[in-house]
Amino acid sequence: MRSSQVTLNDIAKKLGVSIITVSKALRDHPDLSAATTKLIKKTAFEMGYLPNFMARNLASRKSNIIGIVLPQIAHHFFSSIIEYIYSYASESNYEIFLTVSLEDAERQKKQFQTLLSMRVDGIIMSISQDTSDFGIFDIAKKSRVPLVFMDRIPDLRDFNSVTVNDRGGAYMAIDHAIKLGYRNISHFAGYTSINIGRERMLGFREAMNDNGLEINPEWILEGDFGEKSGYDYFMKLFHNKNLPDFILAVTYPVAIGIYTAAKEVGLRIPEDIDLICFGNSPLQNLLSPPLSCVNQPTEEMAAKSLNLLIENINASETFESKHLVIDTDLILRSTAVKYNRG
Repeated sequence: MRSSQVTLNDIAKKLGVSIITVSKALRDHPDLSAATTKLIKKTAFEMGYLPNFMARNLASRKSNIIGIVLPQIAHHFFSSIIEYIYSYASESNYEIFLTVSLEDAERQKKQFQTLLSMRVDGIIMSISQDTSDFGIFDIAKKSRVPLVFMDRIPDLRDFNSVTVNDRGGAYMAIDHAIKLGYRNISHFAGYTSINIGRERMLGFREAMNDNGLEINPEWILEGDFGEKSGYDYFMKLFHNKNLPDFILAVTYPVAIGIYTAAKEVGLRIPEDIDLICFGNSPLQNLLSPPLSCVNQPTEEMAAKSLNLLIENINASETFESKHLVIDTDLILRSTAVKYNRG
């Protein structure tokens, strides 16, 4: 018998119990003994039974599925978060349906619509860097599907959000560099149309201003959050003979681009040019030299995002949106630890 044809009735007949008993066992209903539940689940598995989630959703109006939309997962920040979300969701009896937009707003829109059509219980989302149309998110509100924006968030009211203190983290990194003795400081920034790019830029500017340092506009380079931006911007400054002494990279991939470019032109990090990046990864310990960073606590971000969403799911009628901000800290390795000039 093909697994798609196995029904609750087939399992009930095999065990000589009622369909209701089988249904309760597969839902871990407390009416049944642990032994009965275990036997029915074992039999269902051996027969190849697969639950019809769509039919169950329509009947119960609850799927126990949470949709995730991320811009990428090759980036350690996002892959780390999704691992923690999977772990915590399982503990809360939720399944995860993951989609990845690959930084494409149109793909992101289709994925969001697919999750809504699946009748997921809620969605956790980090928007792509080219997102400009926010109308799709109103559909979730009208459909009463709870939504939590995480890390990259749109400028919208009445939606849940979980971010780190991007501005404070950038300020802390630049203030640290200035205290080391650096004065010629650059920011390889992300798009300021996205909150993380905008807030990190503001933190950079505030730290420079508060320390009485002039900002060289040629050392503010705004682009995407990827490796190529770091490489291209470094090469541009190098060929213009206009390199700073210290760089704040908006993301870890941008910093990797800087490492690649510096090695290619024969410059040493941190002796010839020093830097720190936003975002932590275990791979930073393997770089030569190991890279210091502004740490974003991914486990805390995952836990708070999931808990906030589940809280919203369980109190959908009375819930008021919340905006959670998580503090960052510096992890110092072999860069940004001493002044390397003069």
